[in-house]
Amino acid sequence: MSGGVDSSVSAALLKEQGYDVVGVSLQLYDPVPRGDSCRSKTCCSLDDVLDAGRVAKKLGIPFEVIDLRTEFRQLVIENFIAEYAAGRTPNPCIRCNDLIKFDLLLDRARVMGADLLATGHYVRITMDPAGHYQLRTGLDPSKDQSYFLFTLSQEQLSKIIFPVGMLEKIKVRELAASFGLPVAQKHESQEICFIPDNDYAGFLERNGLPQAPGDIVTPDGSVIGRHMGIHRFTIGQRKGLGVAWKHPLRVLDLDTRHNRVVVADASELKRSSLTASRASWIQQPKSAEFMATCRIRYRHTPATCRVVMLSEERFEVQFESPQSSITPGQAAVIYDGDRVLGGGWIE
Repeated sequence: MSGGVDSSVSAALLKEQGYDVVGVSLQLYDPVPRGDSCRSKTCCSLDDVLDAGRVAKKLGIPFEVIDLRTEFRQLVIENFIAEYAAGRTPNPCIRCNDLIKFDLLLDRARVMGADLLATGHYVRITMDPAGHYQLRTGLDPSKDQSYFLFTLSQEQLSKIIFPVGMLEKIKVRELAASFGLPVAQKHESQEICFIPDNDYAGFLERNGLPQAPGDIVTPDGSVIGRHMGIHRFTIGQRKGLGVAWKHPLRVLDLDTRHNRVVVADASELKRSSLTASRASWIQQPKSAEFMATCRIRYRHTPATCRVVMLSEERFEVQFESPQSSITPGQAAVIYDGDRVLGGGWIE
């Protein structure tokens, strides 16, 4: 229970359906001070944990808080910092789901004697005729969170339920009001939880990444500006470049070897293929090449592609139409219609 409306309604629905429900919140980082102006934009803050406790009391279910701050620091935050230092743009939400919620928390659920772990994610689980679990997009396309869960295994899917995956967000809020939950009108979480002010550069610099000035260059190497650290930039970025030019420029590449930010016209950001590593498949592909669709970031519209397996750990995605701002460090998630096949991390 994150303290938001989705997990709160999930708990209420499960209790209504006759399940024996225990509410659990995770303490993942040192809390944002109560009443902070960023409160409505994040999840898992101290206020959110208190909200989850109030919902549990309203529902009459047991509630506890599990302290995973050390594990979250080691598995998510330190990776986040290291990825930016290497010139990549990480997705900590995927790692949190993979390593914290559906690994450590699922293990804790087993120790507690629970049969199932439920969350408020907008995704669905089905089963094919052969008895294999399938992960599918949420019914509400504007809230679908399947992109973040491509690492789930068959074993994990057998122990997880997603009570709001078949609902639209507007219906979830209506249910929250009908259950009398105190979070019925609570704002959506929007930013990365451990950076509530959305100041990525400040967070990274407070955690050891130095301001390392370097050149901003065009693809031919011409110097047109200076930067205060490549960790302040990401592929495709347009705003905040600090360069006055005759037409808008975007970040094309982060050259960590020479500490340079390469910028170019937006048309130069389009690419026809990518390679991805550390592949994870919900069901292992049956052939070395197959047609599918691919998302290269959370809000990206799935693009038609051919997937070519390079090894068990790596694959190539060949797009039918070139895609813009393919970003190392983000996930490439492969779909067959509304079904998640798996994915990997963009190299």
